[in-house]
Amino acid sequence: MRKENSEFKTAFVSEAGSFLKNRDFYGCVELEDWACYVIADGLDTDTEVNSAQITVQTILESFLEKPTMSKRRLTEYIKIAHEWLQYESRRVRLKAGFVIVVTDYTRMVWASAGHSRLYHFRGNRLALKSKDHSVAAQLAAEGQIAEDRVDQHDERGNLNEYAGKPGMIRPYVSDKIKLADGDVLVLCTPGLWEGVQDAEMIDAVEGANDPQTLADTLEEVMLSKQRARIENYSAAAIYVNKIFHEEPKNRKKWIKRIAIMLVMLLIFGGAGIFYAVKSAAKKAELAVDMLQYEQTADQYVKEQEYAKAVSDYSLARNNSIKIKDPIHKKLLTAKMAAAQTLVDGEAHLKEGDITKATASYTKALELSESYSMFNREVIQERLEQMTTFQQVQDWITEGDLKLQNGDYSGAIILYKRARTAATETAYKDALKEIATQLETAETKRADIKRQSRQLQADTLEQKGDRFNEAGDYSGAMDAYASAQEIYQEIDMLERVLAMERKINKLDEKLNPPVPAADLTQDTAGLDTANTSGMTSDMTGSTGSMSAGNTVGNGSSTGNVTSAGSGSVDTSGSGASAGKTTSNASGNAASNADGSTDTTEADVNEQESSEGGDS
Repeated sequence: MRKENSEFKTAFVSEAGSFLKNRDFYGCVELEDWACYVIADGLDTDTEVNSAQITVQTILESFLEKPTMSKRRLTEYIKIAHEWLQYESRRVRLKAGFVIVVTDYTRMVWASAGHSRLYHFRGNRLALKSKDHSVAAQLAAEGQIAEDRVDQHDERGNLNEYAGKPGMIRPYVSDKIKLADGDVLVLCTPGLWEGVQDAEMIDAVEGANDPQTLADTLEEVMLSKQRARIENYSAAAIYVNKIFHEEPKNRKKWIKRIAIMLVMLLIFGGAGIFYAVKSAAKKAELAVDMLQYEQTADQYVKEQEYAKAVSDYSLARNNSIKIKDPIHKKLLTAKMAAAQTLVDGEAHLKEGDITKATASYTKALELSESYSMFNREVIQERLEQMTTFQQVQDWITEGDLKLQNGDYSGAIILYKRARTAATETAYKDALKEIATQLETAETKRADIKRQSRQLQADTLEQKGDRFNEAGDYSGAMDAYASAQEIYQEIDMLERVLAMERKINKLDEKLNPPVPAADLTQDTAGLDTANTSGMTSDMTGSTGSMSAGNTVGNGSSTGNVTSAGSGSVDTSGSGASAGKTTSNASGNAASNADGSTDTTEADVNEQESSEGGDS
């Protein structure tokens, strides 16, 4: 309601000046009933952490937990930030100056430590300027130097109060200051106010109508000085265009309330003391448990049992909240966050989301930097493993795309590459997927190869058919044999048998079977030969056989001839019709007269040389 019924406008500028890194930081929170504005300048040289950022964020976090304008609470916020900087000061001492403004949209309280400043303008006049915690400011307060010399004095940066200093911090916290419509607040770091005089700042406020114009004008004025070295500079302008107007309070009502509270205090004072003692004992018990939980969680982290560590850190953190120990609360929250990111990383990896797992391990590496119980080498190795896992996933994805496009050989190459990497990094989940995809790709490639071979075999078979029809039996047999070999290779047994049948038919054509000898005719022939021509045949056998062998197989004289019908011609003359018939006659002749084996062999040799003629 307060925020809705008021109008606070803000704008800021923050730059690194002549440096590469800006170590100033500004932040604000505007709630319904409260608002908090913080600006800080880092005073150390740490290159990895920003002290100003830590200070601003810590104060705003504390404010968000319990917004208030209480001076005690505001001091507590500053103390927490101060102790947190001390805790984080491992490489170098972290230091930061700051100024805070907290308002309920009607009044404000401001606090500072260091030499970041608050300027409060009302009616284009400088109503308030915060005091620095510097030697120069101290000299001015003691009257040793003029007030207007503080901004240029050599000791203006020699601070005696700032967050992160050794020992306790003693910030300045103001009383509540009532705001008015049209008020202008400027929070700035030394980098800005060292280049802008008070009069110049008043002129800038008078000439600007909104916070952004004012912030830009202050920057232009500072840069116009053209100093050789410009520090980090920041300025936040807050325009209080309208404050929240509260209803007049009923004084009698408040007096009555206070009286009742005093009575209650007297009545319950004794009980309060008892409760306080009991509460202190309870807090001590909770503190012991908190430390025990923390030690157990630290050990779990060393053993890389991060889920158990998160559980114990949570228990310890709950106790820190109960005993209102903000330092341990912040510390345990940070440890728990680091352990939780590792748990998240494992969960994402289990789900197969390498991108989220990588992000979790990267975050874990960052969060665990300040805590020695975390083995950062293991986390780094895990992060590198994620890189390999991602490469494996990329190869699988690329392989899937090739598989989808029918490039099975390309897919197989990628799957095997992914399998090798997954095996080396024990990426078991990916190995299962790769095995399935690789089997699919190899099966499809084998099918393609089989179809191609079958096509080749079919072509050879058709070629054999054409040769067969053309009477080229030898060519047809070669084609059928080649086709049969391929069918055998691709395991098409039916086609193998079909080729075998075709080859057998061709073989029968090329080598017709020898007809069986007719014993009756043989007997008759033999009888005829014995009776009519055997003597004369055998008598002239030497001459006629030699003549037949020498002259050729076109004709013979004095030998037994036949026309291939199986009958025996005993005429003693005519053309020879084939070796089978000749064999029969030769055998008959040898059987008849008991001629030597040498003569039979000669006959067979001659027939062999004539084989195939018909």
